[in-house]
Amino acid sequence: MPLYLRIIIAVVMALILSFSATPAVKLLAHKLGAIDIPKDSRRVHKSPIPRLGGLAIFVGFTISVLFMAEIDIQIRGVMLGAVIIVILGVLDDVFSLRAYIKFLVQIGAAFVAVYHSIIIEIFSNPFVFYGQQFVYLGYLSIPITIIWIVGITNSVNLIDGLDGLAVGVSTISAIVMLVIALMVSDPNVAIIMAALAGACIGFLPYNFNPAKIFMGDTGALLLGYVLATVSIIGLFKFYTVISIAAPFLVLAVPLFDTAFAFLRRLIKGQNPMAPDRGHFHHRLIDMGLSQKQAVAVLYAVSGLLGLFAVVLTTREELRALLLIITLILAAVVVFFVFRGKRK
Repeated sequence: MPLYLRIIIAVVMALILSFSATPAVKLLAHKLGAIDIPKDSRRVHKSPIPRLGGLAIFVGFTISVLFMAEIDIQIRGVMLGAVIIVILGVLDDVFSLRAYIKFLVQIGAAFVAVYHSIIIEIFSNPFVFYGQQFVYLGYLSIPITIIWIVGITNSVNLIDGLDGLAVGVSTISAIVMLVIALMVSDPNVAIIMAALAGACIGFLPYNFNPAKIFMGDTGALLLGYVLATVSIIGLFKFYTVISIAAPFLVLAVPLFDTAFAFLRRLIKGQNPMAPDRGHFHHRLIDMGLSQKQAVAVLYAVSGLLGLFAVVLTTREELRALLLIITLILAAVVVFFVFRGKRK
């Protein structure tokens, strides 16, 4: 079967399954008491909303991958770790687990990935004018891999503060990784990202503002874990000078939001794990933007940075054209942000 047809089937299958499963998951959330009640200033919704929607994403993604992808040792590691993460997310959405329990389980899921040969062993030296072209991590490869997986897993969870934000940004990241995988002839990564994008798109109609259901930690942790592990398989292995930038650009919105949040809290002498109302989406809301406008801005930023990651991985003759397109789109985004702010 041609690769493009497998990708289309993976997207459509995951989309239909996720969309069809969401109403049943919503009923399950009500029965289990997995309801998000607005009880502090960080939450922007005004009425109780069921969470656990990540289960529908998991169903669509998993079935699509099992049918369409080649399950090698690394993909097996992604899927087994995803099961652990989803179980953790369901328990947290229902019972609100302590932070250290979630952290330990995430480390365990990351070790599952490492055990299945998902390891950052080498990447290009970002200091291109100094030293060797590539950095070999050696004995640091496993701890750096664990930090990357756990960090990205939590960063997607931390940006899940507005209707449709985290799942939409994850969709954009998955599509960008799909495009890059096609450009470098990595069909298995392309199919997995197609399945993830399809599952997210199937859930989005229920999660757009005003949301009928949240994906909860079940979905946010799942998306972060899959993006983190597959980025190691599909992005860190490029032996080029710019390869170190690609995964950071693809996952820039959740990654830098988390980094700034930790730095902000440390400067203020606060617990870096303590929640606050200082994330990018909160700041956009405080600027006067509506939920939909704030989400659209972060979608645009994620898309532009993803497009720039694609630019970096293209051949020389395509880079100039794609870079011009990126700059034009960036100018359009800035224009509409300021126009919306004035209104």
